[in-house]
Amino acid sequence: MKVTIDSKKGLKTNLKVFVDKKTIEKKIGIRLNELSKTVNLKGFRPGKIPIDVLKKQFGKAVYGEVLEKILQETSAEAIEEKKIKAASQPKIDLKSYGEGKDLNYTIEINELPSIKLQTINNIKFLDYELNVTEAETKKKIDAISKNQNNFKDKDVNDVAENGDLLVFDYEATVENKVFEGGQGKNSQVILGKDLFIKGFDKQLLGVKKNQGKEIVVTLPENYPKKEFANKKATFKCKILNIKKPEPIKINDDFAKGLGAKDLKDLNQLVKKQIRDEYKMNLDILAKEKILKQIEELHSFEIPRNLVDQELKLITQNLKKEDLEKNKKENEKLAKKRIKLGLILNEFGEKNNLKVNEEELKNKIQNQMKLIPGQEKQIMEYYEKNPSAAASLRGSIYEEKIINLIKEKAKKTKKIISIKEAEEIIKNAHKSHVTEHSTSDAGKSKKAKKTLKSQKKIRKK
Repeated sequence: MKVTIDSKKGLKTNLKVFVDKKTIEKKIGIRLNELSKTVNLKGFRPGKIPIDVLKKQFGKAVYGEVLEKILQETSAEAIEEKKIKAASQPKIDLKSYGEGKDLNYTIEINELPSIKLQTINNIKFLDYELNVTEAETKKKIDAISKNQNNFKDKDVNDVAENGDLLVFDYEATVENKVFEGGQGKNSQVILGKDLFIKGFDKQLLGVKKNQGKEIVVTLPENYPKKEFANKKATFKCKILNIKKPEPIKINDDFAKGLGAKDLKDLNQLVKKQIRDEYKMNLDILAKEKILKQIEELHSFEIPRNLVDQELKLITQNLKKEDLEKNKKENEKLAKKRIKLGLILNEFGEKNNLKVNEEELKNKIQNQMKLIPGQEKQIMEYYEKNPSAAASLRGSIYEEKIINLIKEKAKKTKKIISIKEAEEIIKNAHKSHVTEHSTSDAGKSKKAKKTLKSQKKIRKK
């Protein structure tokens, strides 16, 4: 094989590849010998078929098979020989070929740019430490306690009120006919929440224990049995018990019910949870600032084909009018994502960073802990979706790169309050609504959501 550079313009390179006919004929001979051991032809014993006979019978098919294999092997070798990093699948153009002939072809390659990594020692970022007060921790625990159901039996003569828990049996009919799913034993509703069927709760107000009650409601439009949707149903209910809500005592027993050792331990766990929630979002903002500095430090040509691929991902769900309206912004975002991806990947390669199977396994197990009872489904999801596992591996790889950059960069530690953290997150998202990196887009939305939920807790 002989390889020469035919032309080179920017990131586009064309190679000429020559493979002599002797090499091709040798490979054809090897393949025909392999066939002679397995093919059955009338009039010949297995393994005793002359090569000429095989060539006459299977010559064209074998040549096509060998040619394809030679193109795969030699094109890969040619690219490696010239130390080219391809940005996409190379295009092969056959110039001359055929049985008994030399092979000449060209390879058109879109190259990845050569990136000269700049020193990152002068990159600056703030590493925030959250100061969570006892009062803030107590507010969070109080909010948790209000979401816990704690009921005590009412006296037999007490009537049901909003907030009470009712336990009842029922049998429902539509047009005086019983139907599948129209019976229930020991069913429960908390009056005032209207979670059973719209309007059902109100009709139970004022009932007493052991009382019978007939309730008429309209079944919802999305009722599982479509033939009963939007029809009036009559529920004959038997009230088994009425329980009133009682404030939860925040003590060691309450803490143990939440998985803590005692109240002191619960305080520490909740304090850590608050700190971790804000820290995660502040770390995202720190990462964005680091990435912005890294991007500004580097300048190189970006492969057009990669930008086009990224644009397709960004705009795949956009309407035609939005595509035109945001064309420049989307182009800018696509280039930014590709540029940062190439820089980070180069940094990872230069520092021999890799993601091993154990790290991937640990990441999946951490996801399982977040959704108890769904462990099997999560594991099956990654086993059946290699692309999902690859994406997760990519996020671990990026995390390792960012952590190493942080180790080398100039870090300034700063202790802040929860109120200050809220202001930092709020202001950052006001000024950088559309400037999130690829991997942080989803996380930024999560940051906003967390901020809102924390504010609700603080108001209580």
